[in-house]
Amino acid sequence: MKIFVLLAFVAILASLGVALFFMVRKNRTEQDRGARMAQALAWRVGLSILLFVCLLAAWKLGYIQPTGLPMGPR
Repeated sequence: MKIFVLLAFVAILASLGVALFFMVRKNRTEQDRGARMAQALAWRVGLSILLFVCLLAAWKLGYIQPTGLPMGPR
């Protein structure tokens, strides 16, 4: 499970890097750059939602357990 979460975070960061690359790239048309950047950001949102849903499913199925951090002084 830890490897899956790590790979998901790497994929999310990679899509952010791709969006940054298309944002600063100068040798393409403005519409093409914007469309490619928006597509990379849409992938980031989709990957983030998928990671969240997978974490909820893993919790519900018992693969991961919450740690129960204390909210206040003991």
